[in-house]
Amino acid sequence: MGGSGSRLSKELLAEYQDLTFLTKQEILLAHRRFCELLPPEHRTVEESLHTRVSFEQILSLPELKANPFKERICMVFSTSPTRDSLSFEDFLDLLSVFSDTATPDIKSHYAFRIFDFDDDGTLDREDLSRLILEESDIDRDGTINLSEFQHVISRSPDFASSFKIVL
Repeated sequence: MGGSGSRLSKELLAEYQDLTFLTKQEILLAHRRFCELLPPEHRTVEESLHTRVSFEQILSLPELKANPFKERICMVFSTSPTRDSLSFEDFLDLLSVFSDTATPDIKSHYAFRIFDFDDDGTLDREDLSRLILEESDIDRDGTINLSEFQHVISRSPDFASSFKIVL
């Protein structure tokens, strides 16, 4: 009854589908990926639903590896009292919010929480400074040079059209 042979029950799968923006196939794939992070003895369905995975293991996933806010993302979705690990349901919530089918309201709610680094319910000057620096400072030297600025601007299609003077 290892990870690859274990399947979520139809009832649990339907419940997860009702509670997330994920399809049944995406939920099954998420479960398989989560189980791959677990020690072999915890890869049964029952064990996988009650075992937590450390951030270190979650952050090894290619989907998160390059994200400058990866630790903060994990913290926001963790239900652990120490906010240092994810359960399978935490992992599903994370994937659901980042799915293409999540609503803009849900995405903006979680983006706000991720960028509220001090968890005070507001984005203050320190949060915004950290947000800009972590998003833009590619070489992690504490500054944003011209090349890094141009990289950020290249990802903003509205910049060129709004950066003009019409006479």
